[in-house]
Amino acid sequence: METPARVARSHRELFAGYESDPRDDLARTFEEIGGYDELVILKDIPVVSFCEHHMLPFIGRAHVGYLPLNRVVGISKLARVVRGFARRLQIQEKLTAEIAGTIQEILKPKGVGVVIISEHSCMTMRGVNTPGSRLTTSHRLGEVRDDPRTREEFFDLVRQPDG
Repeated sequence: METPARVARSHRELFAGYESDPRDDLARTFEEIGGYDELVILKDIPVVSFCEHHMLPFIGRAHVGYLPLNRVVGISKLARVVRGFARRLQIQEKLTAEIAGTIQEILKPKGVGVVIISEHSCMTMRGVNTPGSRLTTSHRLGEVRDDPRTREEFFDLVRQPDG
């Protein structure tokens, strides 16, 4: 008898991205950056989203970076933006572009890069049945796209093992 209520609570949590605007998470910034003008990258942000075509989950990690111009944002805010957009029905390509575009729009940095790597249940549980296959998407804006050195540095830092 509790099942309908549990399912309703679950769906509210899984699709909480519709209840707020992830752009609001970037509203508070810090201008006291002491001249810092190098890449800021937050890696391994958990991504849990649902394919808008099959309503099955895709789960993975996002790597988000930006090249600040006069201000930075608290790093937890980057994770909140990822979560805010991921907690909607999505396709990974759109999710990747939305995250990058929002950071560019609100922070107005010199550049942005986002990489998402995830496993899609619509491929692993049904259809082609390929467990372990992962989709990688990237979206780059500004200097992270246009400057070959900055682009390469972004990808090198994302690929770099921790430790």
